[in-house]
Amino acid sequence: MRVDARGRATITLRSPATRNALSEELLAGLAMCLRAAESRDDVRVVVLDAEGPAFCAGADLRSTGGRMEGIVAGIVTAQALIAAGGKPVVARVHGAVRAGGIGLVAACDIVVAADDAHFALTEARLGLAPAVISLTILPRMAARAASELMLTGRRFGAGEARACGLVGHLAPADDVDAAVDGIVADLLLAEPQGLRETKRLLNRDLVARISAEGPEMVRLSAALFDTDVVRAATASFR
Repeated sequence: MRVDARGRATITLRSPATRNALSEELLAGLAMCLRAAESRDDVRVVVLDAEGPAFCAGADLRSTGGRMEGIVAGIVTAQALIAAGGKPVVARVHGAVRAGGIGLVAACDIVVAADDAHFALTEARLGLAPAVISLTILPRMAARAASELMLTGRRFGAGEARACGLVGHLAPADDVDAAVDGIVADLLLAEPQGLRETKRLLNRDLVARISAEGPEMVRLSAALFDTDVVRAATASFR
């Protein structure tokens, strides 16, 4: 995590060799940074970005057995920390965003995406369901769009992501940083107390949903990963 003099903390998913796939280790590091940002008085705004050509490939499908339960539990923890924290989190999105990565994006308060970013909710194609990430995606995304995109698993672009409510702002790939900088500058005009209490109002139902349904969704995901159908579908990743 990097913190500048204005109070902007930048947390970077940094595993480009795996397209920032969500391993237990990466998720533990993300949770540690989110907790650190929340605890520091000098941090006022958080930006979540990623290193390499992809934002996030979703859960690390090279993992097996009990590690998958740890991964899906880690995704829920990260979503909860983003949604329940008192500081606004801005997602800076580029490249490919898949499955669990979309769940993290949906947890964020403001989303800026490069206009060539692309998304897919591929779980059903692997015999899975987008269980843990539904906690954050369903409150953000238009219902009919969620049905089509989750059931088909097809790829969709940044423009469609914006139209269905997943993304708030689009920018040309070369201008994404400037767009994020502008939003951060606007957020820094607000008092921390105002940001904290406004975010609490906005996310009250989302935080309650994650708390109430998170454990059930973790159990469902873990059970699906432990089926022969999913083991066969994900064998090529290992």
